[in-house]
Amino acid sequence: MILRRLSANLKAQNWTAIAIEFAIVVAGVFVGTWVANWNQERAAAAETRRMVAQLKPQLDTLASYFLVAREYYGITRAYSTTAIAGWRGDSKVSDRDFVIAAYQASQIITLGNNGSAWSTVLGADRLRDIGDPEMRTDLSFLMSADYSSIDLPALDTPYRHNVRRIIPVEIQDAIRARCGDQPNPTYPSFTKLPAKCDLQIAQADAAKAAGLLRSHPELLEDLQWHIAANAAFLNNIVPFELATRRIEQKIGDQTA
Repeated sequence: MILRRLSANLKAQNWTAIAIEFAIVVAGVFVGTWVANWNQERAAAAETRRMVAQLKPQLDTLASYFLVAREYYGITRAYSTTAIAGWRGDSKVSDRDFVIAAYQASQIITLGNNGSAWSTVLGADRLRDIGDPEMRTDLSFLMSADYSSIDLPALDTPYRHNVRRIIPVEIQDAIRARCGDQPNPTYPSFTKLPAKCDLQIAQADAAKAAGLLRSHPELLEDLQWHIAANAAFLNNIVPFELATRRIEQKIGDQTA
């Protein structure tokens, strides 16, 4: 229809009508292109939201790890206090309690995660499509951060190695079997450490193991470093925890 009118106006040299028809054509092309781009951007935004929502299980696992780790290392810190008293000859700490505490103080819980898991699901290209700048920044942090500061490399200290070289293996096996990591009903993906250990150790065996530990006073220095490493770990998880919580909140707001 427009082409027929345009052809007739050209023959009649009706330039005003020609200009109007041309403007209508250009406007139609512009609007059509704009609508197509808008639909494409809308579809891309929806896909980005869907992919971000797919990260929620990983976010939940990470958030749970922070809660579990704080409780876990609160318990190992209490064992560390008992072990320190044992090395210092506190008469209120029995040989049995000393040996168990020295071992339990070396227990650690790790995450086994890194930023590549986030990148696999989301990808750098999709990250740029996230409109919320705070969420984009937090996700970028989780994708690129060095997870070694909140995982095994930050916690596997010399104390953990050295104290386990000294305590007889039979006692270590017994402690692990009775008071080692146990299923965590609140957070099934992780384990928990019992705050108390009622393992009975023969007095002679406990005295021998305690004597071995006291014959290595350098282990007390190792333990003090181990405590400091655990404290640094708990400080290092703060930015990860804050970023995780903010993203979880925004995903919840989007899906509400």
